[in-house]
Amino acid sequence: MDALLDSPPWTSLFPVHPATTDARWWRTAVVYQVYPRSFADSDGDGVGDLPGITARLDHLAALGVDAVWLSPFYTSPQVDAGYDVADHRAVDPVFGTLADFDAMLARAHALGLRVIVDVVPNHTSDEHTWFRRALAAPAGSPERARYVFRDGRGPGGSEPPNNWRSIFGGPAWTRVAEPDGAPGQWYLHLFDARQPDLDWTNPEVRDEFEDVLRFWLDRGVDGFRVDVAHGLVKADGLPDWDGTTAMVEGGADGATGPMFDQEGVHEIYRSWRAVLDSYPGDRVLVAEAWLDSLSRTARYVRPGEMHQAFNFAYLTTPWDADRNRQVIVDSLAASDAVGAPTTWVLSNHDVVRHTSRLGLTDAGSLPKGIRALDEQPDAELGLRRARAATLQMLALPGVAYLYQGEELGLPEDTAMDDEARQDPAWFRSGGFEAGRDGCRVPLPWSAAEPSHGFSPTGRSWLPQPPSFARHALDVQRGVPGSTYELYRRALALRRHLQLASGSLDLVELPGVTTSEAVVLRNREVLVVTVHRGAPVSLPAGCDLLIASDEVVQDGAGSLVLVPGTTAWVLPPRAARVPHARTTG
Repeated sequence: MDALLDSPPWTSLFPVHPATTDARWWRTAVVYQVYPRSFADSDGDGVGDLPGITARLDHLAALGVDAVWLSPFYTSPQVDAGYDVADHRAVDPVFGTLADFDAMLARAHALGLRVIVDVVPNHTSDEHTWFRRALAAPAGSPERARYVFRDGRGPGGSEPPNNWRSIFGGPAWTRVAEPDGAPGQWYLHLFDARQPDLDWTNPEVRDEFEDVLRFWLDRGVDGFRVDVAHGLVKADGLPDWDGTTAMVEGGADGATGPMFDQEGVHEIYRSWRAVLDSYPGDRVLVAEAWLDSLSRTARYVRPGEMHQAFNFAYLTTPWDADRNRQVIVDSLAASDAVGAPTTWVLSNHDVVRHTSRLGLTDAGSLPKGIRALDEQPDAELGLRRARAATLQMLALPGVAYLYQGEELGLPEDTAMDDEARQDPAWFRSGGFEAGRDGCRVPLPWSAAEPSHGFSPTGRSWLPQPPSFARHALDVQRGVPGSTYELYRRALALRRHLQLASGSLDLVELPGVTTSEAVVLRNREVLVVTVHRGAPVSLPAGCDLLIASDEVVQDGAGSLVLVPGTTAWVLPPRAARVPHARTTG
């Protein structure tokens, strides 16, 4: 711990993480996720597209992010909004053309933005050429060997090969009709029946995806977010498993099962890393892996494997100071053990937006979507806590991911008509799960325009709720205290103060219990998040840098934070001594 002048007005508990001098961009970046269908529509068909993204890249540059991650835009029947890929080397016409992609990439690079694209290696669409050939070929053929085809159990093979369940609901196996029309083998699909799983023990599959990586690297992309990164390799023999697993939080019963996190995935990513390292410019691999422990997640970012892995433990932590503090400590310890940055995230295209999750009675819980008949979040409380959570996240060392629209404070659409839903999870679960449509509603750019500026015709593939008008960019830009201006200011300060490469200590303020607030020190900056209890008075003489909500002064001139607020402050000048602990 640093030596401080005099007696600082806090108790330093212990150091959590050392500062780093490693300046590679992927260790400190803020990455903005663009969900192409819902970002901006240029041609008026109601679906966002690549030219629409290009036209709005200036917004991201002005916001202050470092990179853009694009969800899939590849040729697809769009059963799962593009995560059912039919051609990994082509742009779906609904999004544009390869020329449109090249123009978007060039514009992003001109603005100083790097571009990460999705790669979906666990499965393909059932309309992929490979799968069509597999259906036309007999059992045991090379065409079927690219996928997980198995004979059924029971009389005449009428039962699935094992008892695995699809993450979208229902069995994970579908039986096919053989070329002669007779009932035949079964194929595995951990997701929708139209998303057959590939067999990664097949060298042809491995060669194909390395070629796909090179195709996009040759076009100039800066990296790949790897969908279901933990799912490519299945346990030998495909044994029965009675557990359940779900998106984002991993194994609901504390285990990921024989279909996930098998040792063989790491060999694949070491091979992929070698491909990326053969290109100039620090290209990156990002793991989407839903696992039951931070230590298991950290194995994906060991030296020679991937660069980043989403920290879903942080995303799924409830609004609770003790649990919030512990997940920060544990996350940094796990990542530091392998020399990798921690990759923080609060929202994405698969979960209820944190503006709404944090407004539920069980604040921070993770429902499978929210319908009109479910508990409705407290919108004001949820936004207040979401702003506080984001401001804390942006003060943490490492990488931060933002999901499109969170800079506008967008809530989940919890009143969507069931007839408008399109998520396969809604249909396969028989309506038990509302699904992910509520977080995928197209963005509001202009309050008074049709579809709030999303589309020139006013069309929108998912309906926008009326409340989106007050969140539109044009009514927030330049408005002090707006969520947009909070994000923009926080991102600028994060860069100026070098918080992403900073050290982190736990701190305790006098008179404030650890169950009420999380207090951290990054370099010289105190980061205070008040979760519950009475308002917290900061030590006299602190200078406020930024706060997620209004901060008042008490009679003694001390800054006072109410619950649901995060503030970054500089401590009294006598206590300001830069941290010396660093790693290379």
